[in-house]
Amino acid sequence: MEKIQTNAQYQKYVDKKTPNSPIIKNCFNAFWVGGLICSIGQVILDVCKFRGFDKDVSGTIASIILIGLSAFLTGLNLFNKIGKFAGAGSIVPITGFSNSIVSPAMEYKSEGYVMGVGAKMFTVAGPVLVFGISASILVGIIYLIFNTQSVTLV
Repeated sequence: MEKIQTNAQYQKYVDKKTPNSPIIKNCFNAFWVGGLICSIGQVILDVCKFRGFDKDVSGTIASIILIGLSAFLTGLNLFNKIGKFAGAGSIVPITGFSNSIVSPAMEYKSEGYVMGVGAKMFTVAGPVLVFGISASILVGIIYLIFNTQSVTLV
């Protein structure tokens, strides 16, 4: 193989070997798949409201169904195919968070339930949970400090 001597020659070599990414097509696929996932969630929410549940309970039910469906599709290795097709369109909604927890758990199940599934399940989602919970505690403490006049201690 010929030795590449300059940055310009190397860049030309890389450009020749690297396939072009169809950005418009990828954005379109991410948009419609993400919109479809959110539309499914909205249909579930509307059905729950029609059945007589209030807004908060309906939102909880819709979230649980979407998380469960995503975990199920991840277990069947279908969610990864959707992710390859749609990119961020499948990752951004709540389904991507479910996938990020289930995927490592499935990958390390051969190491056992405690050291494999239990330890590796939160490798991706763990930092999100830790920082989210920590931030909510911090905001709660700040809210408590600045709103002490409305808090009565017995």
